[in-house]
Amino acid sequence: MLNIALPKGRLGETVYDIFENAGFPCPSIRESGRKLIFENPDADVRYFWAKPSDVSIYVERGAADIGVVGKDILLEYEPDVYELLDLGVGTCRMAVAAPRGYRDNPQHTLRVATKFARIARNHYAAAGRDIDVIHLNGSIEIAPILGLSDVIVDIVETGTTLRENDLEVIETIVPVSARLIANKSSYAFKTAQIERLTRELAKKEEA
Repeated sequence: MLNIALPKGRLGETVYDIFENAGFPCPSIRESGRKLIFENPDADVRYFWAKPSDVSIYVERGAADIGVVGKDILLEYEPDVYELLDLGVGTCRMAVAAPRGYRDNPQHTLRVATKFARIARNHYAAAGRDIDVIHLNGSIEIAPILGLSDVIVDIVETGTTLRENDLEVIETIVPVSARLIANKSSYAFKTAQIERLTRELAKKEEA
C-alpha cells in the first residue's frame, strides 16, 4: 500500500480529485469528520492529511512514500526527496514586492522581510546584493509600510493583498506550483507502484 501525504486545505482537496480521477480513489476521504488517515486496500493507497509545510518532512523521513508539496517548500527547506511531477495546480509565484514607487539604493544593505529566508538569501546572493533578512511568520505586507523592511519576499497569487496595501511586485523570483515528491527508499522498493501512479497523474494533467 502506498502512503500518500496530502496538504490540508483547498489545494489538498484539488490534488485528491486529481488522484481520484487518475484511478486512485479513497471514498472515505470525503466523509465528514476529524479523521486524518484514509485507506482503500482495493486501490492500494492510504492517504493522510498534513500541514502543507510538513508534507515534505513526512516524505523525507519515510512516514509517507509520496506526497504533494508546493515548489516553494522544496526550495526553502531543500528536503532530500525525489521531485517526480509538476501537477500544474496551486500555481502562483515567489516574488519581491515593495511600496509603489520604491527605488533600491545599492549603497545600503537591503532589508527583506519574509517567511522564506533561504529563497531570499539565494536570490540576492546570485545578484551579489547584501541583505538583512527579517524573518516573519504573519502578515508580511505590513513590514515595509511600518518601516521594518524595504521589501518583502513572499508568495503572490492574485496580488490583491499587495494592491490593497499599496505594494507592487517588482521582481518575480520563481513560479510556484504543486509537485509530486517521493521518498528515495520508497522509490527504490516500490518503483513500479510509484511510477504507475506518476504516469496516470501525468496523463490526467495532459488531458
